Amino acid sequence: MSLITPEFGLLFWQTLIFLLLLLLLAKFAWKPILGSLKEREDSIDNALKMAQQAKEEMQNLKAGNEKLLADARKERDQMLKEGQAMAAQFVEQAKTTASAEAGRITQQAREAIQQEKNAALAEVKNTAAQLSVDIAERLLRRELADPTAQQKLVDEYLKDVKLN
Repeated sequence: MSLITPEFGLLFWQTLIFLLLLLLLAKFAWKPILGSLKEREDSIDNALKMAQQAKEEMQNLKAGNEKLLADARKERDQMLKEGQAMAAQFVEQAKTTASAEAGRITQQAREAIQQEKNAALAEVKNTAAQLSVDIAERLLRRELADPTAQQKLVDEYLKDVKLN
């Protein structure tokens, strides 16, 4: 049983060595260990604070990006509206110009038709007059082929003409 129950001397020396070791550890090891733990805790706190700041900055940047994106969309929509308005104005102007040009061409065509009509009427009148002269000439030649008929015609004209 002597192996299981320790003696007083052994307990004394074990307790003394334990206390001495405890004092040595307290003087030399615990302060550096606690200091390094404190330093580690501070660095972890700083890292957490920096992570929180980075998170806030990212949220601010994200909000700024979303605002810029919204502004860009707004500007794009405005530019599209202006482009559509300009296109509509250009189309309207082209329609007006085309309508005016069509009116001018129509008026020129009417004037040309009227001139052609007048020229055709003048030509018909000239042709009718020429035909009348030709018919009259042929008739006169046939009737005046005889000298007695010529004398008779001259006499008739002289009766119709009165001298003043």
